[in-house]
Amino acid sequence: MLSREDRVRLCDSVASSARTLRLSNSTTAWFLERATPGQLQAVDELFAHEIETREANKRARLMRQARFPAVKSVDSFDHSDLTFQEGYGWDDLLSLAWLDRCQDFVFHGPTGRGKTHLMVAIGMLAVNAGRSVRFVSAAQLVLELKRAQELGRLGDRCAEYARFDMIALDEFGYIPLDAEGGRLLFQVMSACYERQSMVITTNIEFAKWGTVLADEKLASALVDRVAHHGRLVEFGGESRRVSDSLMLGNSKER
Repeated sequence: MLSREDRVRLCDSVASSARTLRLSNSTTAWFLERATPGQLQAVDELFAHEIETREANKRARLMRQARFPAVKSVDSFDHSDLTFQEGYGWDDLLSLAWLDRCQDFVFHGPTGRGKTHLMVAIGMLAVNAGRSVRFVSAAQLVLELKRAQELGRLGDRCAEYARFDMIALDEFGYIPLDAEGGRLLFQVMSACYERQSMVITTNIEFAKWGTVLADEKLASALVDRVAHHGRLVEFGGESRRVSDSLMLGNSKER
């Protein structure tokens, strides 16, 4: 026999799960009035399993949709060489609270400092929290947009990117763009402003973004928006790729 307290607890649990599963209030009330202790326990476990399964399926779908190039974790990332803007730090980045504020991040530093690693790791944290993410290099995004424009589907492609909570734009500035490519990239990046979050990795300082977009006016407008509602993180230290190579070499010697 269930005690009164245990029955109330089970009824509350079943009712909460029923709301999550979008059962009608009348159906839930009908069941709770008639259920035996064994039925309450069985349905509570059933609902809990269904919710867990749905969440796992959702995370798997979001992970496929994100198109991350590899699995990365913040646990394996040494953040001692990162420099944050005053009043902001590592814990703030990991909290993901900035996603709700539609804030942006620019990860700036030389090649090999772990910018992409951290961006992917943050993206995976967001996916595990149920947020939608799309990883794409700047060059690949421009190719997608140009192809969509040729097919008369540019609006559809832009709308697709507008649905994500976070766009992880990798290697901004690594490949110079022509005027048309710069305009298309600006169109997507500008549309993110205060509507969704964007994390950008780049080795190009703000003053030279005009050379990336092939248009100083577009670059100036973009920098103003990113600077107004975003955070800059500077990546210093030695190249992680060189360090990894040295460690691999040493392990081979051993």
